[in-house]
Amino acid sequence: MESGPTVAVYGAYGHTGRFVVAELLERGFTPLLAGRDPGKLKQLAADRPGLDVRPAPVDDPAALDRALAGAAAVINCAGPFATTAAPVIEAALRAGIPYVDVAAEVEANMDTFALFTDRARAAGTVIVPAMAFFGGFGDLLATAAMGDWTAADEAHIAYGLSGWHPTDGTRLAGQVSRTRRGGERVRYTKGRLEYRTDAPPTLDWPFPEPLGSRAVVGEFTMADVVTIPSHVDVPEVCTYMTVEAAKELAAPDTPAPAAVDARGRSAQTFLVDVVVRSGGAERRAVARGQDIYAVTAPLAVEAVHRVLTGRTRTVGAASAGAVFDAADFLRALSAHVTVELSAAETGHTAAGR
Repeated sequence: MESGPTVAVYGAYGHTGRFVVAELLERGFTPLLAGRDPGKLKQLAADRPGLDVRPAPVDDPAALDRALAGAAAVINCAGPFATTAAPVIEAALRAGIPYVDVAAEVEANMDTFALFTDRARAAGTVIVPAMAFFGGFGDLLATAAMGDWTAADEAHIAYGLSGWHPTDGTRLAGQVSRTRRGGERVRYTKGRLEYRTDAPPTLDWPFPEPLGSRAVVGEFTMADVVTIPSHVDVPEVCTYMTVEAAKELAAPDTPAPAAVDARGRSAQTFLVDVVVRSGGAERRAVARGQDIYAVTAPLAVEAVHRVLTGRTRTVGAASAGAVFDAADFLRALSAHVTVELSAAETGHTAAGR
């Protein structure tokens, strides 16, 4: 069987990177194993014999160029993305190949749009940041829910996680983001990011069954506040997280994810409830699946597949909902997630949720 295009995976040995490598192999691509730690790359290569291994420090442009040589695209899975995104994007631009990352860091994604939108557009290439469970998935769901709407008054993304055992990478990314914000939290309101020092609100969110009404942390801000407004005229974007999952994420002794099946997924399940409103109309998308880290892999790999096969709507640095046909993209993920779309007239307001 002939091998498919070669895709470099930077940070291939990380928790999410391993899922991405497995997904690429399953879909017929040839992964190229790259990253900062030669020892960890060697260990991964022992489990994946025959794959090319290319260590590359993030601060060594020549090494990054060697790491991407011959690749058709690169998926960056190495956080914190405040450190890795710009150098790997620069290398991708020099190589003339598309770039996808799985960054959940709000500030890192803002940097990518600010620094590379015009340069990538001029180069005629595609850069897709936050092509992950947080950021890209929420954007696809909100965009699909909107349908023919080009603008909305507000978008709400509620994350119903059964629990959250964070990886070391998740913890480190959170620390980096908190440091960049000077310990403040951030929310998106009135068309801009607003930094605050008060505690976020706690409220009840009416999830569909089987969750039902659950206590959530309001303004639990994720990358969706960057990806959705990057291409949708919407002044209010708010994300929510079930209280139990938020507590597990914050607790220093919560263990890392543990595999419970042959694919390496944890027992964690998720329900994402997305509501967009315009005037008196409300449209909704509901997604269900297992393991937020594992589901990032088909998101990122499907993005690369569509870019390499010309199924894109724009060039430059752009979020998932702008680059791809959102509804069609979500249908392509049917082996990994179930998605339901609905629309209704409503008199509710954001405060009434």
